[in-house]
Amino acid sequence: MFFKPKRVFFEQDALKYPLGEKLYREFKQQAVEIKLIGSHNRVTGIPGKTPREAYREGKNTMVVGVRRTLKFESCKPSAHYQLPLATSCAGMCEYCYLNTTLGKKPYLRIYVNIEEILNQAKKYIEERKPEITFFEGAATSDPIPVEKYSGSLKKTIHFFGTQEYGRFRFVTKFTDVDSLMNVDHNKHTRFRFSVNTDDIIKRYEHRTPSLSQRVEAAGKVAKSGYPLGFIIAPIIIYPNWRREYLDLLQKLKNILSNGCEKELTFELITHRFTARAKNNILDIYPDTELPMIEEERKFKYGQFGYGKYVYPKEQMAEVKAFFTERIAEYFPKSKIDYLV
Repeated sequence: MFFKPKRVFFEQDALKYPLGEKLYREFKQQAVEIKLIGSHNRVTGIPGKTPREAYREGKNTMVVGVRRTLKFESCKPSAHYQLPLATSCAGMCEYCYLNTTLGKKPYLRIYVNIEEILNQAKKYIEERKPEITFFEGAATSDPIPVEKYSGSLKKTIHFFGTQEYGRFRFVTKFTDVDSLMNVDHNKHTRFRFSVNTDDIIKRYEHRTPSLSQRVEAAGKVAKSGYPLGFIIAPIIIYPNWRREYLDLLQKLKNILSNGCEKELTFELITHRFTARAKNNILDIYPDTELPMIEEERKFKYGQFGYGKYVYPKEQMAEVKAFFTERIAEYFPKSKIDYLV
């Protein structure tokens, strides 16, 4: 599934970099709407009078900028640091936490100074060695849809392939992975796919590839020797959920060879929501069928001080037992990193 922006905004300083200049030239030839701006953090001119319109237009907008803040955020529990390659995502998943954190017009952003970003990563690696330092490349984005434009993932994977004490990981729902299949990764990059049942993808994960397309892409990644992982999220309890998640695990089993299973990881995240997220979702998707009835959930304070609604203890126990047993059955050499 190929992302083509409706409009592209260029931070003026981005044109001083070869990638910025190249993209400006290419988009001008394609007659895409272009606008020059002073800062990628202050973007005006994206249309949209209602929250729904603003959201959709934001998702069709790409901003090309220079990453000036080179202090990386922490990224627990999956890594030591976030690696800022891009921001936002081309997909339109109803439940996505980025709907809350990125504002009313969640435009996609890429950075032209990838070499400076990787040099900063090298400094963090040097500071912590001989310990291994892990970097997460998809904390606030899905970098695959914009890889055609940025080339950042390819450069990053190659960079970490040369780092004895550095490791990279990222996750995607998208399948345009061919340009990454011949990179010398040295098994230092963990390539993860976010997957769910066919029903959940069709109902809630708009403008994303189907499960069968993601499974096919995961097969390519496994054949290229990358350490592979799957994030199953959000796990939603609905009629026939056990049968359909079992079908999902069977499809994953079918494409994986025995050789990659010992490196396979799973991250399992049950559906949860905050009051703020619910209000934002209802603004954008007023007819959503997401299960967000507070009375059916348990209220729990998160690590950042705000409350969220999670499944009650008994249902969490059911989910944990099901996935622990079935993953052990289908992938006995794999590891479950966490279940929340």
